[in-house]
Amino acid sequence: MNHNHAQLCASPEWAAHLQDNVLPKAIAQARLGKELLEVGPGPGAATEWLRTRVERLVAVEIDAEAASLLAERYAGTNVEIRQGSGASLEFPDDSFDSAAAFTMLHHVPTVALQNRLLSEVLRVLRPGGVLVGADSLPSHALHQFHEGDTYNPVEPASFLVRLQTLGYVDITLGVSDGLTFSAHKPASTGDASPTE
Repeated sequence: MNHNHAQLCASPEWAAHLQDNVLPKAIAQARLGKELLEVGPGPGAATEWLRTRVERLVAVEIDAEAASLLAERYAGTNVEIRQGSGASLEFPDDSFDSAAAFTMLHHVPTVALQNRLLSEVLRVLRPGGVLVGADSLPSHALHQFHEGDTYNPVEPASFLVRLQTLGYVDITLGVSDGLTFSAHKPASTGDASPTE
């Protein structure tokens, strides 16, 4: 992240925005279950809110410094921090009831790598499990804000097809001032939709 972006994402104002406006909307229809995987928590703006809604939260952060800070912050809690890439998760198949990706997909440099990450999340979800998330919509202002940084925004129109192609079902996209989404792993092989 560039300097301005790093400052914003670590600010109390950004955490409040996520926790008050984005997260409740994104998980409104989702059942998170007991064990949640968060991919790309960054400074943990969503982590604090999410961890109060599950018994166990495992967060995978690619940046070693951010992962170290989060591990220190959440030592002794229900949050476990792993340093690594969401595109190559070191968990067995069917490990989590739910997964979350909040305002991080646009930091993944290519569509192919985004798809690899989404595919890995699908693999580690239990049958019927849900991926919930949100991201910003493409804009000139955000492109400028990310100057000197990775900026690969998700196009909502193609995102639905991408999720379907990867094998997600029961997909819901919301587009307003940002993109919110939920997508499920089939409840069993060959199912068209998960059971609730």
